Amino acid sequence: MKQSNQTIVTFFIIQGISDRLELQTPIFFLVLFIYLFSLGGNMAIFLLVCLNHHFHTPMYFFLANLSLLDMFSATVTLHNSLTSFITGDNTISYAACLSEMYIFGFLISDELLFLTAMSYDRYVAICNPLQYHLIMNTKVCILLATVCWLLGVLEVIPYITLLLGFKCYKSNVINHFFCDLVPLMILSCSDTTALEILSLTEGFLLITFTPFLLTFTSYIFIISSILKIQSNIGRRKAFYTCSSHLTVVILLYSTLYLQYLRPTSQGSTKSNKFFSLFNTAAIPIFNPLIYSLKNKDVKLAMMQKLLCFKVHL
Repeated sequence: MKQSNQTIVTFFIIQGISDRLELQTPIFFLVLFIYLFSLGGNMAIFLLVCLNHHFHTPMYFFLANLSLLDMFSATVTLHNSLTSFITGDNTISYAACLSEMYIFGFLISDELLFLTAMSYDRYVAICNPLQYHLIMNTKVCILLATVCWLLGVLEVIPYITLLLGFKCYKSNVINHFFCDLVPLMILSCSDTTALEILSLTEGFLLITFTPFLLTFTSYIFIISSILKIQSNIGRRKAFYTCSSHLTVVILLYSTLYLQYLRPTSQGSTKSNKFFSLFNTAAIPIFNPLIYSLKNKDVKLAMMQKLLCFKVHL
């Protein structure tokens, strides 16, 4: 139903990563490779942590949750690009679009919260090592994980509640490869002031800035404690322990800033696609590489599992 230049939307058309026909096949195989690599790497880390009792520690417990989030996030965001190429159908219903946006939103929120929990774990391990196992016991880890999952699920509900009132759009063509908040705000012909205020208050202050502040504070104490270590080997080992987590934190927060905290102008839509692709595809690949494959214990455990698998064959 169209009224002048406004459309009452029942479905959306996902434009995809690129609308150039000659790039569709290379993009499909690139996205497929990224997705399978991301899924395989994070699945390997998740199973390794679950099946190997040597990795039943707080750090690897949170890492397993992070791997689970990355698998879900990559699946939610990349499946449109893969299925639309195979089926030729790049439409998505209004309800499915909002559902996809909600799931992606709470997964990103959860990831920030779990990174914060991991920074607290590193803080306790380095700043209070003698009481580490007493503080980071099983009950505390399960409680932290439960809070992270629940907060992530709840924090995105206000966005979807507001979006449910946006029935009128200038077009039903989303210039993106999945349903995301910024492209819908650009298309909406309704007043988006409330949603923009919510993005600034809850989105920036609660979902993004608060976890960042807690993570940053943890690292101030961590770095302060590391600098007090007199042994060069001890300092190097402590920095090495935290470097993986800090690298992922910097990558994720930088991408989210470039993706969501810039003005929602049409000129930024193409660059938003790039940052979204990096956030949803590259970071899930980097996580197993940065966190685990540079870890000697993880590499040794993986080799042992592969050898056992070959022996059973």
